[in-house]
Amino acid sequence: MAAVEALGLERFHLVVHDIGGPVGFELAAADPSRVASLTVLNTLVEVDTFKRPWSMEPFARRGIGEFYLRSLTKPVFRALMRLQGIEDTNAVTTAELDAYVDLLREGDGGRAAPKIMRGFERTLEKRRLYESALRDRRYPVQIVWGAKDPALKLAVHGEIARRAAGLKEIHALPAQHFLQEDQTRALAERVARLAKS
Repeated sequence: MAAVEALGLERFHLVVHDIGGPVGFELAAADPSRVASLTVLNTLVEVDTFKRPWSMEPFARRGIGEFYLRSLTKPVFRALMRLQGIEDTNAVTTAELDAYVDLLREGDGGRAAPKIMRGFERTLEKRRLYESALRDRRYPVQIVWGAKDPALKLAVHGEIARRAAGLKEIHALPAQHFLQEDQTRALAERVARLAKS
């Protein structure tokens, strides 16, 4: 909430993805009157039963996550992104992928990302809070999912989000985990369409 206040945002269209899902759900639950719409991308809702995929697990281990991020080379990171996250190899340049590594390490040497990965609460209470943020009828909600996500699968995690929101459909895009890179235009159109409703 402090970031929203610092930016002077009265109302905003909220788009959440991955570990940002729980962060965004907390924000929406704290002050739903400011949320103009909510778009949910490949994230987790049932945090109490969530099993981290292999690609996330090293970050969640104290000490190991920090070492893993410090020792991760850019070529290895690019290979992981191509394997797990980005379907269209032409959608993101090598320089853009390398920037992810720099941003993850910038300022604190890579301590923040593992801390965030370990920091969200995996409790039934939090799950219920996130479900309530998805069901809140003061703002429209949509689920947009990368249909080929190997980690947060459409048939499992996408369906969990759809049911929690009480929606009839998921807007599936031909992408893996990082659909905002793979399907930039299609995703922007979906967000704009919801924002106009």
